[in-house]
Amino acid sequence: MLQIGLVGLGAGAAAALLFASVTSGTWMSVPLFYIAPLPIMIAGLGWSHWSALFAAIVASAALGAFFGGMFFLAFLAGAGLPAWWLAYLALLARPGADSAAPLEWYPPGRLVVWAAVLAAVVVAAGILFIGPDAETVRAALTRSLSRMLRPEPGDGQVVLPPSTNSERLIGFLVTALPPAAAVIAAITSVFNLWLAARVVKFSGRLTRPWPVLPEMTFPKVFSAALFAAIALSFVDSIIGMVAGIASAAFLMAYGVLGFAVLHSLSRDFGGRPFVLGGVYGSVLIFGWPILVLCLLGISESVFDWRARKRRPPAPL
Repeated sequence: MLQIGLVGLGAGAAAALLFASVTSGTWMSVPLFYIAPLPIMIAGLGWSHWSALFAAIVASAALGAFFGGMFFLAFLAGAGLPAWWLAYLALLARPGADSAAPLEWYPPGRLVVWAAVLAAVVVAAGILFIGPDAETVRAALTRSLSRMLRPEPGDGQVVLPPSTNSERLIGFLVTALPPAAAVIAAITSVFNLWLAARVVKFSGRLTRPWPVLPEMTFPKVFSAALFAAIALSFVDSIIGMVAGIASAAFLMAYGVLGFAVLHSLSRDFGGRPFVLGGVYGSVLIFGWPILVLCLLGISESVFDWRARKRRPPAPL
């Protein structure tokens, strides 16, 4: 018990320092901010989910003590508790159906789904905290972006008057920022969980076997949730804004599934390293090819391409 507490204390301190780096205002603090949940996940996967929960509370309390209650709530609800929950689920197991697999571990596909759901909930909660209706949220975002893109004139500083292009840019950002925040939150949650599992596995403390990630699957109901969110996103209200956030996070989850399908389908292909390298590189450089992988992941839920590939050919 003492070890669990000490690990939680250290992980919480590390998470708080990473999260607090955003107060420096430098671009280098952005990646540190997004990997703040990583120490909590490492504590949860390597020691106990109680250690992860203690780390989340310690980090939140430290941030609240130094920066105020807003930081306490932001970290606890936005990073600490989601990181603890994902680590807790990752180590869930139940008795297997046969002696060859004595334990059936929580499926990795469901962990990805949970990461997307948590990302959507966190970003939607932040939007609802700004205001109860879409007009209030858009007005608040417009004011914030206007101050960032058109600062007040200072000594010797000339600020150009508002232009049509700047107004269009601000309008676009007001619409795109909430879904983009959900996408980034979903990606970083999945990445942090994967990286934490690799670190714990390398240390020899990972109790569950490493899953076969290219064979991950999603629950069928998740497809229905995605299409329902997309349909509701066209509603011109706060409901449509929240549905747009959920749509973006859920689509990103299907992008992860698309990568898994691509890895599985390309196993017997001679140029597999070049294909995978090209796909990963194009996604990192251009971004938009992830939409193709999202479509691949969605189509996998309908056509089951991996099962079709494994199926033996029909006799002539």
